[in-house]
Amino acid sequence: MVSPVLILFSTFLFHVAIAGRTCPRPDDLPFSTVVPLKAAYDPGEQIVYSCKPGYVSRGGMRRFTCPLTGMWPINTLKCIPRVCPFAGILENGAVRYTTFEYPNTISFTCNPGFYLNGTNSAKCTEEGNWSPELPSCAQVKCPFPSRPDNGFVNYPAKQVLLYKDKATFGCHDTYTLDGPEEVECTRAGNWSAQPSCKATCKISIKKATVLYQGERVKIQEQFKNGMKHGDKVSFFCKNKEKKCSYTEEAQCIDGTIEIPKCFKEHSSLAFWKTDAWDVKAC
Repeated sequence: MVSPVLILFSTFLFHVAIAGRTCPRPDDLPFSTVVPLKAAYDPGEQIVYSCKPGYVSRGGMRRFTCPLTGMWPINTLKCIPRVCPFAGILENGAVRYTTFEYPNTISFTCNPGFYLNGTNSAKCTEEGNWSPELPSCAQVKCPFPSRPDNGFVNYPAKQVLLYKDKATFGCHDTYTLDGPEEVECTRAGNWSAQPSCKATCKISIKKATVLYQGERVKIQEQFKNGMKHGDKVSFFCKNKEKKCSYTEEAQCIDGTIEIPKCFKEHSSLAFWKTDAWDVKAC
């Protein structure tokens, strides 16, 4: 028969042996956090595992107490990603994805003739929702382009003009196209531009030397058929006080050009006078 004194003494020795034991830093579990997180814990201290945002717990315990043995119990907790709902089928388009789990992203494209109304990608959020909202593909239709005054327009012989369809514009003789020759039906359902035809400017000056595209030209020869809309020239003017010349620009705008007031057309009768373009620059 074992002596009661021996039992008490053995129990005392056991408690003394384990009294100095502490629990180590707990194991790291994927996608989880531990509170409080320390290097060591005294017997009786508690820790709580929780899953990071975007993940949910499955199986196992969350709360653990440091035992007298100094060894944490086996932790079977698993944190798994949230799953966003099925994105469905994008009518007249396609959805590209690998999984619907957080934090994956899906992308969207539309079939030819359709444009994406909304975002081209969406992400599965921490809450398990798609952000931004899923888009749609609405068929793009453009109105038939109108013919510009003094010009013409060509477009596909179709009952309906759709996204990416093109139209070309041109002008009659003596008119210049203001805008691109080719336009496109945009995703907004309108044309990328609306070109117009602008009139040519008639030159009322019989004789003058001007600057055109960096070169000196005779205006009556360079523009014998008139100046096209948008053309620019620089006229030579005299500074009588300084006895030098300077230039002022003029531009043809839809059939109208304003000749600088400082310009004086040289008369062939006043042969003794020097033309402004032949005077040194100021």
